[in-house]
Amino acid sequence: MLVAAGGVVFSGWFTSLGTGVFDGLGSREPLTVAYVSIDDDGPDLALRERVTAPHDRAILLGRPDAAQEESFMERYRAARVGSMVVVAVLSGNRAGLRIADVRPRVLKREPVSDGALLRVTHAGEAGTIEVAADLDERVPRFVPVKGRKTPYFQVKQIDLVRDERVTLAMTLTACEAFYEFEFVATVVSGGRTEQVVIRRPGGLPFRLTGPARKYRSVYGENPLGGWRPTSPPAPAKRGC
Repeated sequence: MLVAAGGVVFSGWFTSLGTGVFDGLGSREPLTVAYVSIDDDGPDLALRERVTAPHDRAILLGRPDAAQEESFMERYRAARVGSMVVVAVLSGNRAGLRIADVRPRVLKREPVSDGALLRVTHAGEAGTIEVAADLDERVPRFVPVKGRKTPYFQVKQIDLVRDERVTLAMTLTACEAFYEFEFVATVVSGGRTEQVVIRRPGGLPFRLTGPARKYRSVYGENPLGGWRPTSPPAPAKRGC
């Protein structure tokens, strides 16, 4: 069974995704997606476009409420830069089932985001990560972070009984492009194979972008709230 990630704290207006059952994942499904979160001590954020509209600049530079911030980030398709950690808690809904595979499924691939870079202040190190996948690969698949590079689910599966839970800690990386993606879990139960899709609340995809060589604008976190213009980082090297 995949080991649960311990000691990871998730908070913050961009990354705290909350709890609950996702759209379409009711008791008739073999699994319930009980919780999904993105590590809030992750890399910087990149926006697809520059922020020029007065209303949006007021949100970016001010101290808006959580709903305004969330709407702003969705409009500009904010994405983590280079890597991200997604934690998903899955709960079994049947007497016995096997998770035979979990993998990322890319929905969109576009040039890297260079509209604006939001440089995040990091509070510490991320917790232990169990599996990782590179979205730049033709067919992304999870492998153990340490040791062998054999796809994890080629040699191991996860068996659950009703109401039993498992925590998947998944690291995603990207260098070459901007990606919107979801996760697909292949579940075997009662002699049938079914698929369960894992997304952010509201059916929203995850987003990750490779670093841009140059950003059209750069902001740092303001201790008083919001963001403020700052100096750009060193130019990104080819291949991250």
